[in-house]
Amino acid sequence: MLARLAASRPRHTALLSSRAMSKIACPPITYIKGEEMTAYCMELIMKKWINPYIDTSKWEYFDLSCVSRDNTEDKCLHDAVASGAKLKAIFKEPTVTPTEKQKKLLGLKKTWGSPNGAMRKGWNGITISRDTIHIEGMELGFKRPVLFERHAVGGEYGAGWKAVGPGKLTTMFSPADGSAPLKVDERTLPDESSVAVVYHNPLDNVPDLAHIFFARCLEAKVTPYVVTKKTVFKWQEGFWAAMKKVFDEHYLEKFKKAGLLAKVGNELPHLISDAATMQIIRWTDGGFGMAAHNYDGDMLTDEVAQVHRSPGFITSNLIGKAADGSMIKEFEASHGTVADMWEAHKRGEETSLNPLGMVEALIGAMNHAAGLHGGHKELLTFTATMRQVIHKAMVSGKGTRDLCGPTGLTTEAFVDYVAMALDAHVTGKPLPVEAEPVVSAPYVSDDDVDYTSLEKLFEELDTDKNGSIDIEELKVGLRKLGVLPKSLLAVNKKLTSSMQAP
Repeated sequence: MLARLAASRPRHTALLSSRAMSKIACPPITYIKGEEMTAYCMELIMKKWINPYIDTSKWEYFDLSCVSRDNTEDKCLHDAVASGAKLKAIFKEPTVTPTEKQKKLLGLKKTWGSPNGAMRKGWNGITISRDTIHIEGMELGFKRPVLFERHAVGGEYGAGWKAVGPGKLTTMFSPADGSAPLKVDERTLPDESSVAVVYHNPLDNVPDLAHIFFARCLEAKVTPYVVTKKTVFKWQEGFWAAMKKVFDEHYLEKFKKAGLLAKVGNELPHLISDAATMQIIRWTDGGFGMAAHNYDGDMLTDEVAQVHRSPGFITSNLIGKAADGSMIKEFEASHGTVADMWEAHKRGEETSLNPLGMVEALIGAMNHAAGLHGGHKELLTFTATMRQVIHKAMVSGKGTRDLCGPTGLTTEAFVDYVAMALDAHVTGKPLPVEAEPVVSAPYVSDDDVDYTSLEKLFEELDTDKNGSIDIEELKVGLRKLGVLPKSLLAVNKKLTSSMQAP
């Protein structure tokens, strides 16, 4: 049996007993495989980070690549949805929704639609939680957590539409109870060319979304905001009313007691969506949460991702509800398949993919599975250790190039380094000296360079004003800056002198 993983320990102390031969059991998970660069990277991670330590024999795997969906007439998608509804813990790799160009390139029978709609419907989707990921020792966009709930249903995504000309447009509703039909809207369209669009926004699950959102904000100690455009879009009033009702009845006093409403008048604050776009840019201290309709949530979380560095640094978790009331949770990265990097990889070029968002999703699915089945402390400690190892690599100069610049590791080298560091944590073996993390100077993008100061420095070093700096000018300049490299002989001489001093 595996010894229990230690939650905290001295450096290189073994996490597992020396007789650790069996793997840590993991409860069932629905694993949805995607394609392109992210699928390639996850295959490496599963092989080197997960399979050596975790028993995944109870996991159910489904290939949702375009070719697989085409070959099975989308049966693989329906089977994956059924598996997720049964197991309730799902990990999904980024997938491709094929375009006409990809249809021809891959020889598909049709341009298969996005699988997300089928998943949200099949798992009774309530909300998509997208939160900032934070790494100790690394400065990202927001200093404190930002939480977001995006209503998982309704809006433009499932809209019906027709291109129409001049005429009258009437929208009718026929109640399920057989009562008299209701005219929703009627208008005259004078334009020669128009598009008529019809969609709806379900409200039955908004109270569930509210409980999820407010409970998470309270646990994270952040101030919640409800975001709508209800001043203009009057039909959005129902979303706000349902959120406020749940808040006032179940959470108002708790948030007051925690001091999280002191700056917003001690009541649930509402933000117009226009204002939310501006505040997300301004509130870089973080410490807030937002809940919004489906489309607004999609756009605003993209903005959160960009402020916080990239989509690789926020989570994306779909929460649904099973018939018995238990939570179905699907975890995925908020980014796509990274097609441009995949093309570079296929050409034999070096790539440097940061897999943090995908690994956080996998950890989330494993932890949720552990929670559903109870116990599994070894598994929870392993996932915490894996996260710690990844974060430590990223802040110590062994991250990917989006973090460390040109000196960062390639996709494969980063996976290998974390695998080696994880093995050291698990077995207690020290890392090889040459593989120890080396703290490197933070990478500075060209966009962040103060070129005025740089040009001034160049002019100071270019003493003869010939437009170039020779070795003597460089030596004088580096001496002034106090960074002139010293020879090994000089360093040894100084060291010897200091040792002989009384």
